[in-house]
Amino acid sequence: MTTWIHEQRLAAVHQAVLDTGARTVLDLGCGDGDLFLRLVQESRFEKLVGVELSADALDRLRAKLAEQAEPPAAHIELVHASMIEPGPGLSGFDCAVLLETLEHLEPERLTVLETALFHKMRPTSVIVTTPNADYNELLGVPAHRFRHPDHRFEWGRRKFRSWAEGVGRRNGCRVVLSDLAGAHPFYGGVSQMAVFTKESVTAAR
Repeated sequence: MTTWIHEQRLAAVHQAVLDTGARTVLDLGCGDGDLFLRLVQESRFEKLVGVELSADALDRLRAKLAEQAEPPAAHIELVHASMIEPGPGLSGFDCAVLLETLEHLEPERLTVLETALFHKMRPTSVIVTTPNADYNELLGVPAHRFRHPDHRFEWGRRKFRSWAEGVGRRNGCRVVLSDLAGAHPFYGGVSQMAVFTKESVTAAR
């Protein structure tokens, strides 16, 4: 069962993927498949690939896929790998999604992720969500703690915007940012999302 917050986040990212017009999607850090299982239900997708470092999580996702009443229309692949060390089979997708995975990396490894994502995998669109630290006060999270013990950092909206705009500028992408799961007038949403689209694609539209 998902919480209201996670449900809102999943719905927003699901819609953002559809809005890109993607036919092939890479779910980086797919975990147990909260987003992946939603995308599988869409007939428009030709290929869906989930990448996850946890073998146990991939096993749980495989079991969930096996329980579905009808086989997915898309070609499905689950890959046990790190998103910062992508193999050649992970390049050239229409869209890549990082749903609440960014904050699990050490900050000094974000440059490695950027290179892997925008120079090796090279998807046309990239969707990234991460917790909004500005909202932590409303959640009762103390200033000296993160929401989850495995988080290596949590950014407020200003820091996230600065990072996303820098990534977009360095990699020739237009960036659109939005709040997820609420829109408090001062704190914003519980999470935040950046959608990167290659400038060559936006110019052609």
